[in-house]
Amino acid sequence: MKNKEQWLTASQIRNKTIVGLISLFAFCAVCFFGWRWLHNQPKDAGALKPLRTVLNANESIFSGMFSNNHLSKTFSKELAAPRVRVNGDVGVGKDFDTAQWKLQLIRNAGDTQYISLAEIKALPKTEIIFDFKCIEGWSQVTHWGGVRYSDFIKKYGLDTQSKLQFTGLHTPDNEYYVGIDNKSMMHPQTLLCYEMNGKPLPMNQGAPLRLIIPVKYGVKHLKRIGTIFFSSQRPPDYWYERGYDYYCGL
Repeated sequence: MKNKEQWLTASQIRNKTIVGLISLFAFCAVCFFGWRWLHNQPKDAGALKPLRTVLNANESIFSGMFSNNHLSKTFSKELAAPRVRVNGDVGVGKDFDTAQWKLQLIRNAGDTQYISLAEIKALPKTEIIFDFKCIEGWSQVTHWGGVRYSDFIKKYGLDTQSKLQFTGLHTPDNEYYVGIDNKSMMHPQTLLCYEMNGKPLPMNQGAPLRLIIPVKYGVKHLKRIGTIFFSSQRPPDYWYERGYDYYCGL
């Protein structure tokens, strides 16, 4: 049986047009007043409160899925970028004297230990070649070398501290700082890194020591570690205070 064409009367066309226009105006009104409502909400740690609520919900979901068995994909050395992209220079001024540097490890309140780069290099070396991901949307396969953070924790008898919820890291000038959950810090791919492409870290990549943590976006890979401390509460975090996600997990 052939389908019969259905012809609309002028009245039906007019009614459908009116309904469509009303729907369009209603949608625009909802968007406009919704935007105004959101824009007038108070801020929570740099983000509008409803957005912060969504970010916190995402953190709960992704942190609940975390596992040391979930490893970032690794690559062969020939795939590593010969020129590693530099992104961000807060806390890594060029006038810094790496020869005078020592890591300030705050074991507990009133108990600070100073550790040289030579002492860190004495620990077993680990290398990783992975796809470094920036929260801005770019990524690059990069080659790093250093000490597993978990080996560092074991060497310096920090098992109790590592069982607290968070680790805080600051640059020597305290201009840049991150807070990271200890589950992610103890991930087997997390490094205290002193080499890039088989050579000592350049100044603009955080010499003499930086964090490489493949389970996080680049904003957590703090360059030029000055201080490490431990906390049961969230330590301050540079980009969290500016409206970003605290967890920043992949």
